[in-house]
Amino acid sequence: MEENKINASAENAAFQAPKGEEIMEKYDKESRTRSFDMKWLVKVVYVICLGFTIYHLAYASGVRFLQMVNIKHHAIHVGLVLMLGFALYPAFKHSSRKKIPWYDWICIGFSAVMPVYVFMRYDAFISTGFRASAMDLFMGAILILLVLECSRRISGPALTILSIVFLFYGVFGRHFPGVFMHRGYTWERIVTYLTTDITGIYGSTIKVSATYIVLFIIFGEVMNKCGMGQFFNDIANALAGHTKGGPAKVAVLASGFLGSINGSAVANVVTTGTFTIPLMKKTGYSKEFAGAVEATASVGGQLLPPIMGAAAFVMAETLGVKYAEIIRAAVIPALIYYLGIILQVQMRASRNNLLGIPKDQLPRAKQVMKERGHLLIPIAFLLYMLIFSGYTVIVSAFWTILVTIVVAQLRPISRMSFKDIMDAFVAGAKSTVSVAIACACVGIIVGVCGLTGFALNVASTIISIGQSSIFVTLLFTMVTCMILGMGLPSIPSYLITATIAAPALVKLGVPAIAAHMFCFYFAMFANLTPPVALASFAAAGLSGGDPMKTGVASVKLALAGFIVPYMFVYNQQLMLADVTVLMGIRVVITACMGVFLIALAAEGFLFTKANPVIRLVAFGAAMLLINTGAVTDLIGLVIFAGLFVLQREKGKRLAAAG
Repeated sequence: MEENKINASAENAAFQAPKGEEIMEKYDKESRTRSFDMKWLVKVVYVICLGFTIYHLAYASGVRFLQMVNIKHHAIHVGLVLMLGFALYPAFKHSSRKKIPWYDWICIGFSAVMPVYVFMRYDAFISTGFRASAMDLFMGAILILLVLECSRRISGPALTILSIVFLFYGVFGRHFPGVFMHRGYTWERIVTYLTTDITGIYGSTIKVSATYIVLFIIFGEVMNKCGMGQFFNDIANALAGHTKGGPAKVAVLASGFLGSINGSAVANVVTTGTFTIPLMKKTGYSKEFAGAVEATASVGGQLLPPIMGAAAFVMAETLGVKYAEIIRAAVIPALIYYLGIILQVQMRASRNNLLGIPKDQLPRAKQVMKERGHLLIPIAFLLYMLIFSGYTVIVSAFWTILVTIVVAQLRPISRMSFKDIMDAFVAGAKSTVSVAIACACVGIIVGVCGLTGFALNVASTIISIGQSSIFVTLLFTMVTCMILGMGLPSIPSYLITATIAAPALVKLGVPAIAAHMFCFYFAMFANLTPPVALASFAAAGLSGGDPMKTGVASVKLALAGFIVPYMFVYNQQLMLADVTVLMGIRVVITACMGVFLIALAAEGFLFTKANPVIRLVAFGAAMLLINTGAVTDLIGLVIFAGLFVLQREKGKRLAAAG
């Protein structure tokens, strides 16, 4: 009986799968891959993907003969993802998805040649003092064109166009006005700079993809293959499904759990939304609110440790800190973000008297843990390796993948065959392509910024515009992230904003990790904010709601998340930086109260309906609690207590009146 309950949601997911695939293809360009009709071609791509994963696992394990200078490893990584990119992604919407046309075979051939050329020319290039030959320039130009075209296919035109603009800026900088003017460089100099050293395409952004990101994507695919997604959904149902507004809380918990592993907003929406959105609608939530709950929870998964989004690894590399420090800084803000969503869901359910699912229709937590609880072991192992062991992120990820495979074999329900493991490896390679290509393309922008001094000039301009005001600079950074996020994936959006705006914040005294985390948050939230909100739109596709209304509802639900970044900039104790235990407890408590007041202001309900004055006062008190000052905290707490008592007494009077 219990097993049937646990498997019921799996059957529902299977029924919803075709729609989920359609939604993914509509709102996520990265999912629009070819499906070959020739068996030999399927096998060739399968073998290349498998080789890709095995190579990166072997490199991470420290196999001696694979240890090489960074640029060679990066060249192999870029060459392989370019090959897979041109094989899997058609050039245009109307292009065939069943076969690879002749021009893509040419691109695949050049992509395969690139790492070979780097191996052949590297020693000679070093010995000549980085003087590029005509062939170096030709191959470098081809590499840039390949990256731009592959990025256009996978991520859309926005990132490609932006990269081309920066290339032209590098050449014609002397014709730009004011602080944007620079001496200008020849095409030869730019091509050399971007393609023959670890400063451009083969630079820091692709380094993160080739070392950290690829391993955690593989880990996520292995976890999915052994049933971790089903476990998260079942345990969330068991814990919260029966409570008031239960299905919405299940969506928040399940999406948060899963998102902390896979770090992909749209994929998270489709994976968990097929379970949760129909249940939310059945309970009584509107189509738009149901979609908004799923979208906001899925986006938050990229902010929630232990894995977060791929941009978190880029942040660690950019800042030169251990990934464990990123986890420490991110955990409290992420939990506060989810608390804000849960509180709004609870208040909406209380206002509309939305009940949960009867317990006899839900799996029991004890049974779920008995069946799949062992799948928590790899996550616990990963946290130990990242935080306590002293091993590098690469080594930690490698051993966690192996531990996951072993642990999955402990019970029949999660046991994987050899083919299952190989399929997970192949899926990991395919999922890496989109991230790696975005990183390579951003390398062009970052490289030009470094060559021309563009980032420093813009940082100085931002400071002058903001008149040395941190708040104005934060607003400018937030708007920039939102605008970039309309057309760019979250990783390029974060990278570009962090390159341009984060230095300005640091110059104004904001700690580097807080400045980068601020950019990171709003790069993620671009997935929620209209007019282009991919996570919200994907959720609307599943719920049948209006996409724009779902986007607006998502922004309202995520309101606490839009304020949290300002909180940790002004109050670094939220990031557990240089904080005592007592101070940390105080900061967390006041932040939670602030989020509670934000939820009250957004939903307009606490025990009973709150009038506009109460909502306005609640929002003002929440803003007071952003600052760590004793006076502002005291005022905020007094207002919190007063509103709580006032609304409770009002609710009692109305209940007594009938």
